[in-house]
Amino acid sequence: MGPLIPNGIITGDWNFVIAILLGIAFGFILEASGFSSSRNIVGVFYGYNFVVLRVFFTALIVTMVGLLYFDYFGWLNMSQIFILPTFWQPMLVGGVIMGLGFIMGGFCPGTSFTAIAIGKIDGLLFTIGLYLGIGMFSLAFPLFGDFYNSGNLGNVTVSDITGISSSWLALTFTIVALAAFWVTMLIEKKVRKRITEYKF
Repeated sequence: MGPLIPNGIITGDWNFVIAILLGIAFGFILEASGFSSSRNIVGVFYGYNFVVLRVFFTALIVTMVGLLYFDYFGWLNMSQIFILPTFWQPMLVGGVIMGLGFIMGGFCPGTSFTAIAIGKIDGLLFTIGLYLGIGMFSLAFPLFGDFYNSGNLGNVTVSDITGISSSWLALTFTIVALAAFWVTMLIEKKVRKRITEYKF
């Protein structure tokens, strides 16, 4: 059956409508998960709040298992799903840069807009810095354009690289997620206890 647009079930004119609806839903979930607060977001780096890890791990597992079941029942043609090409070198460097920005600013691009939506000034300042960074990157792009396109592995998946089937990967990630939930719960309790003792 799906994907809907490639199979002609709905026309490409629905692209932006679907994008808007998904964007609203995504923003609502971010806010409901507490991602509009920079303290909640950076808490994962300091050990007192792992909501970011739990939400994203949950989203990962639900998506993986959901896609596998959709494929199994014939509701989705996995071969028609677009896979973003992997440029491992620039993606690795970009991940480090974004991670540093995450720690220092307390937001990522998506969560900063969620913070703006509820009137937070720190989210606004972060977003201004975000656009300044985009502008600087665009102007300086000719200097590192070659590096930007380096390390192209094509449209590969983890299954393609490791040779492990999607089903076993989904099971492995589910077990890792459950273990991470338990470990982070213990870390949170310990860190919060220390914070409470320090305050008093």
